[in-house]
Amino acid sequence: MTAPLLVDVYAAAAATGIKPGALRVRLHRGTLTHHGYDRQGRTLIDLHELQPAALINAA
Repeated sequence: MTAPLLVDVYAAAAATGIKPGALRVRLHRGTLTHHGYDRQGRTLIDLHELQPAALINAA
């Protein structure tokens, strides 16, 4: 398993095309893992966890 690639919600949205609000909903529902906060207080998400979901959403 690879090391997590932690990015904030907006970087994850830019990389996958999933809207930031949709990512926040998935965090709230527990379908996406919350990995803490960065120094600016932004929520961190593992980008590797989103890659399969981005492929499903694109289809």
